Amino acid sequence: MSRTEFQHQLEQLRSDVYEMGTLVCRRLRQALEAFETNDDALAADVITGDEEINDRYLELEQACVELFALQQPVAGDLRFVASSFKILTDLERIGDLAVNLGEYTRQTEYRRYSDIDIAYIGDRTVEMIEDAMAAYERGDATSTHEIAAADDNIDTLCEGASELVVRDLLEIETGTEFTENTDALLEDVSRMLLTIRDIERVGDHAVNIAARTRYMVDHDDELIY
Repeated sequence: MSRTEFQHQLEQLRSDVYEMGTLVCRRLRQALEAFETNDDALAADVITGDEEINDRYLELEQACVELFALQQPVAGDLRFVASSFKILTDLERIGDLAVNLGEYTRQTEYRRYSDIDIAYIGDRTVEMIEDAMAAYERGDATSTHEIAAADDNIDTLCEGASELVVRDLLEIETGTEFTENTDALLEDVSRMLLTIRDIERVGDHAVNIAARTRYMVDHDDELIY
């Protein structure tokens, strides 16, 4: 295979990975909308739509394997293929977390913590993924530290939301509310804490994508953890 053809394959991989990132972000936004509006039908669409993400992941994973095995890339090209491979894994896991949000929505019958702005935290997290994928698509290492810094803010928001849930639970007096609604209350507490945890994990995957992009471009593993 000529160098020109090989470069075309690499650019096609970059484009395909970026498109998968777009798909994953769309699914995650749908999951957050379903959660916010308690839309069971939209949540079901997110859950069933995960098959498309998984199929795309396997297809692109195979493309990376073939580039490793058949073309034997070296230096910068090797870093690009390896980083793309890792980014695909992060995107697939974000898709799984979107499914979790869909499942939490479908399980909800009682909602105590409607004042916690999951939509705001979720939107900021999706923006992190979009920024990380844009950096990958452009081959831009300069913005990766900004993405990592944004994750610190997400962590702070998630920590504050979790503390609010736990503090509220501890402050509930043993009485009518607790005895009559114990199961519903504890289910809502569990669901909300899992939701917050999963959104925080999405942010971690966005940082992973930024870290792999930085390594791909500058051979700098500073953000990899």
